[in-house]
Amino acid sequence: MIQIQGLGKRYGEFDALKGIDLDVAPGEFLVVLGPSGAGKSTLLRCINRLTEPTSGEIRIDGQAVGSDAASLRRLRCQVAMIFQHYNVVPRLSVLKNVVTGRLGAMPSVLSWLQVFPRKDIEIARECLRRVELLEKAELRTDTLSGGQKQRVGIARALAQQPKIILADEPVASLDPKTSRTVLSYLKQASRELGITVVCNLHQIDYAREFGERIVGVSGGRIVFEGGPGQLTG
Repeated sequence: MIQIQGLGKRYGEFDALKGIDLDVAPGEFLVVLGPSGAGKSTLLRCINRLTEPTSGEIRIDGQAVGSDAASLRRLRCQVAMIFQHYNVVPRLSVLKNVVTGRLGAMPSVLSWLQVFPRKDIEIARECLRRVELLEKAELRTDTLSGGQKQRVGIARALAQQPKIILADEPVASLDPKTSRTVLSYLKQASRELGITVVCNLHQIDYAREFGERIVGVSGGRIVFEGGPGQLTG
């Protein structure tokens, strides 16, 4: 589903990524493990072209990812993003936050008017049901806890109906119990819907618990690749 060859990213004299080679299989739940500053976020941002790579090639579902407008639009329809700090719109309702995941599939004028087709509303409601927040659909999102806001972020990503979800430290700000709940929803959606997930984490225990395969990153390079049982420390 994702093929990365020789991926590099340089900021001035600093090499954030150094020749990354990585394949991710369809439907796989891959954990990218590493400390802050290891290059994990840069890797995800290069995959979805929020950051332009300096070198290398990325292919999604067999197609090379370009930087032209048509390629980027196609990419953003296929690849959803979950952010560390939720990235929700506080004043909007939970349901409206989730239905924004459908914006790429509807005419722009409808999104400007906040008029959403019934079928997109139903998709958003089903995604809220998946993360057990349907009863919160009409509440303002700023009334939710941190864990609930991140579940809104997962539901919004699922509403996009992507082939791939990139999750950048989705539980970094959450307590252990809430973190496991959030990661469980994400892994369940991956398993049931066949979505490929690349999830950045810095906690070894979560990586072992949820990752089907783990890639360790340090100093912009891959330093480990294997199953959870192979990870020590």
